[in-house]
Amino acid sequence: MKQNSTQQRIETFSLAEARGLVKDLFKPNPTTYWADFLITMAIGLIAFRLATHAPGSFAWRVLAFVVCALAYYRASIFTHELVHLPSKSWKAFRIVWNLLCGIPFLMPSFTYYCHVDHHRRKHYGTFQDGEYMSLGAKPAYHIFLYLLQPFFVGPLAVFRYAVLAPLSWICPPLRRFLIQHASSLVMDPTYIRPLPPKRTLLIWRLQEALCCAWVWGIAWVVWRGVVPISGMPVPGDFLPKIYLLSVAILMLNGIRTMAAHRFVWSREEELSFAEQMVDSINHPDSRVFGPLWAPVGQRYHALHHLFPSLPYHNLATAHQRLMEGLPGDSAYRLTVSPSLVTTLRELWSNARRVSAQAKRAASEAAAGVTGGLTQAGPPKPHHAALRHGTRV
Repeated sequence: MKQNSTQQRIETFSLAEARGLVKDLFKPNPTTYWADFLITMAIGLIAFRLATHAPGSFAWRVLAFVVCALAYYRASIFTHELVHLPSKSWKAFRIVWNLLCGIPFLMPSFTYYCHVDHHRRKHYGTFQDGEYMSLGAKPAYHIFLYLLQPFFVGPLAVFRYAVLAPLSWICPPLRRFLIQHASSLVMDPTYIRPLPPKRTLLIWRLQEALCCAWVWGIAWVVWRGVVPISGMPVPGDFLPKIYLLSVAILMLNGIRTMAAHRFVWSREEELSFAEQMVDSINHPDSRVFGPLWAPVGQRYHALHHLFPSLPYHNLATAHQRLMEGLPGDSAYRLTVSPSLVTTLRELWSNARRVSAQAKRAASEAAAGVTGGLTQAGPPKPHHAALRHGTRV
């Protein structure tokens, strides 16, 4: 009964009704974007300086490191906004973001424009969506494998831009490999990115060249041991701290990503926009820690999938209007989670259940083979589904 009721709520959800409640909130505020990003970068820079150079107790340096990681994490999340902002009128912001954040962090904006596939109806949750892994529909060890990525991405990015990028400019097969397999900020390492138009590749090469120059420039400064202009010595633990900073930022992003969706689809089915919405999660009650682990509006992820062009600074207002204006049985209400812990616990519970099913199937198969009674095949693909009873 609950399954049918939930499915009916999804099928009767009115996108037009929801849009009517938030139709005046789609215009981004340039002042908010510029001030937020620049202040965040300034905080990160000051905190990094304190964490690496300032005298004082170890505890104060650790605190500065944490502040730096949170600030730079927030600044990096603006790459998500770049994908959804109008390209022509926001060109200056895009350039400044790349120069201050994208290039130094080795995540230039071209690496995230594949994000548009994550919003396409025919791509969402399928193998053409690099931002979806069926973590809730696979054995639990896949979650641990996913959380190992932050420890390797940083060094791999350095090698990709410092060595492979310039080599690919003279080696077409390597170029094709990099474009398809090593040019996307996604959660699925097996994702294959479609080849972009030639004009787009020129922008890619420019951003790659800047990243390459940045990496070799940092290497030269570390080798000399002195920071140009300021003359300050480079701390001996500079590179280890950079590595730990990258791990911290990527781990925060990994945890946030695991709480963005329920990740229970088999990646073989096409979802409606309403199903996409219910497969996504809002965390409106995480008002204190939410902006830290899900900055720049990311805690309203289901709302973002409903209206991708809503600017991040209007998401809280939009969510409140939808909760007040939509019917009491609206499918939108299924997207709300009380906390990050609750969401992660549900993901883990789903994965543990799949692990138990796989073990039980393996035991039954082994018993059948040894007893000569049956020939059991592998367990069927898991088509579980949206929590709250959408499918079971």
